[in-house]
Amino acid sequence: MTSSSPAQAPLHTIADVERDTGLSKDTLRVWERRYGFPTPSRDPLGERQYDDVQLHRLRKIRRLLDAGHRPGQVVKLSVDALDELDTQRTGKGIRKTGADQSTTGKMLPAHAEVPVPELDDWMQMLRSQDAQALRLAMTQTLLERGLARLITECVVPMNVHVGQSWLDGQLAIYEEHLYTEILQGVLRHAMGQISGGRTGAAPRVLLTTLPGEPHSLGLLMAECFMALEGCQTVPLGTQTPLPDIVLASQTSRADIVALGFTAIQNPRDVRAALSQLRERLPAQVEVWAGGRCPALYRPRQGESQSGVPAYWHMEKLEDIPLAVARWRAKA
Repeated sequence: MTSSSPAQAPLHTIADVERDTGLSKDTLRVWERRYGFPTPSRDPLGERQYDDVQLHRLRKIRRLLDAGHRPGQVVKLSVDALDELDTQRTGKGIRKTGADQSTTGKMLPAHAEVPVPELDDWMQMLRSQDAQALRLAMTQTLLERGLARLITECVVPMNVHVGQSWLDGQLAIYEEHLYTEILQGVLRHAMGQISGGRTGAAPRVLLTTLPGEPHSLGLLMAECFMALEGCQTVPLGTQTPLPDIVLASQTSRADIVALGFTAIQNPRDVRAALSQLRERLPAQVEVWAGGRCPALYRPRQGESQSGVPAYWHMEKLEDIPLAVARWRAKA
């Protein structure tokens, strides 16, 4: 972060804003041209600088994008209008019902109420930056509930709470990063402990995101569900160029290419990329698109020229076991 003088409020570089909000530099520049926001000032070298007001508004926009809104619907709105749209804000704070979403865009299970007794304790450990205690608490819950229930009953609502606390200024960005690092370690260790036992064919699933989609937590949670179903996973991390996805799927002999999406990507680009991927992959290789990005809903399942579904939409984590069962029945 930079400041032009001690007497002035701090100004943030475009790199600062990218790290804080997860919105790429290219996205910020496009919004500036297309929607007239943000409106950064310039330093003596001509570099963009953003004040705290704009940063706070961009955080709210990012939150709504993760909840499924489109950039064209929210980028131009005032802070008050953004607050009204934020369906996760209530008078009692965070909601723990089936209508909530995590910061990755995943939906909670469609249960009437999901008790999360661990949530307050986890948040207290996070705020005190007691990484060891938080790691142990998550591991204990894993032993008590199992991996699938840990994710759906605890991790997903915790993601919502962390995201809301960050938006409200109650958590710093480094604390959100600390939570993500600890959670990723726990989930990866849990996957390493999964033993065989599932009968039937074991599909090889290549997991990644397209360029411009930096969010990896939803992808990791999906990989956990796939591992529980006996899939052989090939995780490539995030932001893999489309030609490399095609090459990697050939090299790994993947049966399924699974991509994660949030609403920060341009819907037109998402649909075009999925269409191109479908045409470049063999017909027997399925494409799974996960998340609540609006581009995935129209059409819900497009078709390539060969009549093969362009992609199967995994709207929520609980769709994965059904999709694996369908793949096995076909195989």
